Amino acid sequence: MTLRPARLRVSDQLRLGGVGLRARPLRAFLSALGIAIGIAAMTAVVGISSSSRAELDRALDALGTNMLTVAPGDTMFGGDATLPDEALTMIERIGPVTSATATGSVGTRVYRNDRIPEGETGGLALLAARLDLLETVGAGLAHGSWLNAATDDYPVVVLGATAAQRLGDVPTIWIDGRAYTVAGVLEKVLLAPELNSAVLVGWPAAESYLDFDGHPTTVYTRAVPAKVEAVRAVLAATANPESPDEVQVSRPSDALAAQRATDRAFTALLLGLGAVALLVGGIGVANTMVISVLERRAEIGLRRSLGATRGQIRTQFVTESLLLSLLGGLSGVLGGAAVTAVHAGTQGWPAVVPLWALAGGPAATLVIGAAAGLYPAVRAARSAPTEALSAA
Repeated sequence: MTLRPARLRVSDQLRLGGVGLRARPLRAFLSALGIAIGIAAMTAVVGISSSSRAELDRALDALGTNMLTVAPGDTMFGGDATLPDEALTMIERIGPVTSATATGSVGTRVYRNDRIPEGETGGLALLAARLDLLETVGAGLAHGSWLNAATDDYPVVVLGATAAQRLGDVPTIWIDGRAYTVAGVLEKVLLAPELNSAVLVGWPAAESYLDFDGHPTTVYTRAVPAKVEAVRAVLAATANPESPDEVQVSRPSDALAAQRATDRAFTALLLGLGAVALLVGGIGVANTMVISVLERRAEIGLRRSLGATRGQIRTQFVTESLLLSLLGGLSGVLGGAAVTAVHAGTQGWPAVVPLWALAGGPAATLVIGAAAGLYPAVRAARSAPTEALSAA
């Protein structure tokens, strides 16, 4: 009859691997702590850097990195072109476009009151505006209120910051022989400075009271940052399919190039720091397992004498290495995420820990733990029972 060694189930292997850790809890704790510190450092560095990048991206987005403007150009005969009434609706259908709005030049003069001479307009422009203008261009109100569904159809205006300074603090202004109520004043608009010297009236009110023709003169478009160039390439043809050469489209902001360069630099930094942290953790695992093999030669010799195969010895030490790595990896990820949340909170940043760092930390420690524990496991399996017992 041929004798065959008993085959260990996975649960038996896990219990056997855990015995070595429980037998020396202090050493296991210190070893796992070393791994945890390395993974926590990696997670915290990645998380803090990602949070910082998120804050930088938010600041750069405020500079209009993903905003494009569409305006009518010149006809082939040198005249002024116009955008179709449907230009805004067609632009909103572009997939990567997240928001779009428009203003239209009314061409009527604005006066502080009905006693101002006709030629003294103060250089102010009267624009018909959509209700979603402020959200798209990133504008805010200095005081008062913005146009809404109740005031959009009536003679109500909102003043740009410069227009308010020129007109003064007045409750009403005079447009085309009619008094218009001033509902609010905008803060300075950085992304669309032309709005600072404008008087804004609701789109339906401009059509009803001021003979506005309904053609948009500027369309403000926000797109997914990664698709800005692709959106720009189709904006002209989308806004005016019949005469795309009569459409002017702004070029992407220089801040977009700076944002992408920053993202590349941050990515390289994160990968480098993560690799170093994982290497340190792997060295710690390997060192712990080599020492464990040297200290436990008597145990290895006894198990070999009782019939344990070399494969079972290898499995035992590799399992110990994996359990030690997993324990340190999970603890490190939790600690690093907590450090990131605390630091981001104190700085007023959004707390961001990439999913690849949360999942990759334990996964990487398992891979490194297996590799680091392989040599000590092979060394332990090669030990002859008599030599191991005599050395002990």
